[in-house]
Amino acid sequence: MYSRRTISVYWSTFNTIIAIMDNNPRQSRYLLANRIIELARASRFQTGFHLREQHLADMLQVSRTPIRAALMLLEERGVVEARKNKGFIMKLGAEELERAEVEVPNSPQQDLYARIVEDRLAQRLGETVGQAELSRRYAVDRITMQKTLMTMASDGLIIRGPGRNWIFQPTLDNKIALNASYEFRMLIEPAGIMMEDFTIVPSTIEQIRLEHLNLLARPDFNSLPARQLFDLDANFHEIIAECTGNTFVHQSIQHQNRLRRLLEFASYSNSRRIREWCQEHLRILTALQEGDRKHASDLMKGHLDSARRSVARSRQKSDLLISTQK
Repeated sequence: MYSRRTISVYWSTFNTIIAIMDNNPRQSRYLLANRIIELARASRFQTGFHLREQHLADMLQVSRTPIRAALMLLEERGVVEARKNKGFIMKLGAEELERAEVEVPNSPQQDLYARIVEDRLAQRLGETVGQAELSRRYAVDRITMQKTLMTMASDGLIIRGPGRNWIFQPTLDNKIALNASYEFRMLIEPAGIMMEDFTIVPSTIEQIRLEHLNLLARPDFNSLPARQLFDLDANFHEIIAECTGNTFVHQSIQHQNRLRRLLEFASYSNSRRIREWCQEHLRILTALQEGDRKHASDLMKGHLDSARRSVARSRQKSDLLISTQK
């Protein structure tokens, strides 16, 4: 019933799915719903195809109960149709299914994480903050706050200070600094590709390409941690910079990535922009693989300009929201 390609798609991401579901039970049916959509795409299910709950449960290694809950959610979204005495059938055709996606709600911890980041960027939080103070401010228990702060620390946004204090890492904390950073990168990164000693490692470039293709194949990347998306993005730029063979170019891009981490995290909730920069990265990689460095350089400049405008719009929306809450 299912092709080898379909099975491969599923097993490649199965462990990640289960881990996310275990950590965020409230999100599980949304994640499963997106996996069912992905399975339908990979298997080329047509309108009217009968979705058997047990077959889906076997494929995803879960019981029929969560599968049924996910199918009911897909019915609400108009992806499938419930028929009496028959179960669920596909409602969307192949073309419509390509655009189908169920938005995954944030977990309480993800919401808390976002609020802390926004308050720091709005300078409502100082450089050093106490854990107890934060728990009172956001009305959450000690364990939830500690887990959130540990996540932020693993993301490189904060470090432990003396006692129970935490210290925010240096960042680009205003629109002028952000724009200056992108202007600097638009001078350095495209020019780096044209440097005489620029040399790619084919296996490394291919690995990055596959990582991007894997992300694009996932309909639920909105549920992925911002850290994972940021690291994929940052790693792409750092590896391209490393190909220059110039330590100063490479280190300068690493430094810019560290500075932009906090300010740009909000933009990684924009699924449309994530798809765009993934596709832009892939076009640059293809040009490099084909040996067309001039085209790759031009594409890099355009990509950075698009990213600059996207992050600026994201910050503008955030600033507007903050101003209405004052």
